[in-house]
Amino acid sequence: MGRAKLPRKSTSIDMTAMCDVAFLLLSFFILTTKFKPSEAIAVTTPNSVAAKVAPDKDFVMVIIDKDGKVYLSMDDEAKKEYIANTLNNTKGLNIDVKAFKKAQYFGTPFSSLASFIALPEDQRKGGNLPGIPVTDTANNELVTWMRLINEAYLGTKAPNLLMKGDNMAKYPSFKAAVDAFKKNDFLKFQMITNPEAAPTGTDLWKINQTGEEKED
Repeated sequence: MGRAKLPRKSTSIDMTAMCDVAFLLLSFFILTTKFKPSEAIAVTTPNSVAAKVAPDKDFVMVIIDKDGKVYLSMDDEAKKEYIANTLNNTKGLNIDVKAFKKAQYFGTPFSSLASFIALPEDQRKGGNLPGIPVTDTANNELVTWMRLINEAYLGTKAPNLLMKGDNMAKYPSFKAAVDAFKKNDFLKFQMITNPEAAPTGTDLWKINQTGEEKED
């Protein structure tokens, strides 16, 4: 007697739960993603094959835009408080110290620094700022900024000194910035560049390849 054949049915998988999970994850990532804010000072840095990452703590950064305007940025609020108090005492600028500590960039002559600090943060943009005067060798105000920074860090570890210059920046501004460094015994600084891979076949490319093989 032959065996009875069971009817074949196609396999059915309920995907409802998986779709719900997928949409929940998608909603989570959309709601929690933070987009990179636009930079207050637009700078197009030159390319380089340097692999060293610029520090994001304990730094002092001099920025030079395409028009040769010079700006200053630093992250240590305690050091900024010292600088603001010193400027108030020595130059009588009447700076709001609390606002000075929170400011991300400085880019005006000392004569208008107090009014600059009083501006709302969204108005402290590179295009709206005249920059720190540096091209007049008799009145390179960046020299004073660097002297105050040197005093603020006295007795502690020196800050990571960075320079971020635009591809189209003018040479006199670079020279004036370097002169301000030298006059205050800041003899080492790191250039901020746009990293790219070393050209294939070059010595640096071979060194990088060797390093990768050793790590594997």
